[in-house]
Amino acid sequence: MSTYLTMTSRIDEYLAMRRQVGVALGSEGEFSKLFARFADRAGHHGAFSTQTAVRWATALRTPNSLTSAYRMLILRRFAVHWRNMEPETEIPVPHMFGRMSRRLTPHIYTSQEVCDLVAAADNIGPPGCLRATTSAAIFGLLAATGMRVSEVINLKRADVQLASGLLHIQHAKFGKSRWVPIHPSVVEALAVYTRRRDLDRSSSGTDSFFVLDHGRAVTYDSISLVFRRLRAQLKWQARGGHPAPRIHDIRHTFVCSQLERWARSGSVDNNILALSTYVGHVKVSKTYWYATGTPELLAIAAKRFEPTGECG
Repeated sequence: MSTYLTMTSRIDEYLAMRRQVGVALGSEGEFSKLFARFADRAGHHGAFSTQTAVRWATALRTPNSLTSAYRMLILRRFAVHWRNMEPETEIPVPHMFGRMSRRLTPHIYTSQEVCDLVAAADNIGPPGCLRATTSAAIFGLLAATGMRVSEVINLKRADVQLASGLLHIQHAKFGKSRWVPIHPSVVEALAVYTRRRDLDRSSSGTDSFFVLDHGRAVTYDSISLVFRRLRAQLKWQARGGHPAPRIHDIRHTFVCSQLERWARSGSVDNNILALSTYVGHVKVSKTYWYATGTPELLAIAAKRFEPTGECG
């Protein structure tokens, strides 16, 4: 069996099986495909091997044990499943690069950095290209809603109900669906994007809400590539524990911004459950995982503990 199967065909079959049972793959699916292409380009033959997996997991521009651990976690899941079809499959040992439960401090974007990102995206490529307009709209929506990247790029036209100011997120993480209300300013921005997108005749044949040039739907790879190029162009320096600011840090920034706003009014406890539901977390503890001790939040907390001058 291993003589005739490429790693790409193995991964494609595995991902198709997981989708059939309702798993929303998101970045896991994209990373699995990246590994398959890596293995096939490297001339890998035969069953899945730990050696090839380790080579890919550590093939990073900047060494990062957390990223390597995540990559190996994805491949170990694949190996456990695929051994049922191919007994020669090697299963990597657990936690080869450490546990995934470690939390590195995210990069919390300033308002200016978010504005710079959207503006830079709107100016990529030749003037008037749909890729620029789409990228700017995606980054703006991520910042305004804290949605997952996969949720944004998987939006269908019918999911975006501008008349009612709602987005319908279907088959999100853990197969959950939810409605996301959006601010009137976001409604207007998406309406502007829709009018611009529909001027492109090639986009009319796709059901995707966000479309690139020539009617191509946005993928995780394509929007990540745009982000990395803009990050380099803007010359950002990481302020967290990761080697560079990440696109996922926009979601962290949204949660922190909401907490800062509510902390000023003393209403965090009353709103945290609503925030957890809004961003699609099953447990409120997951939302607290996104909270970071920013200087603004710490300053608000410190004020609450200032002495009042009262005795007792």
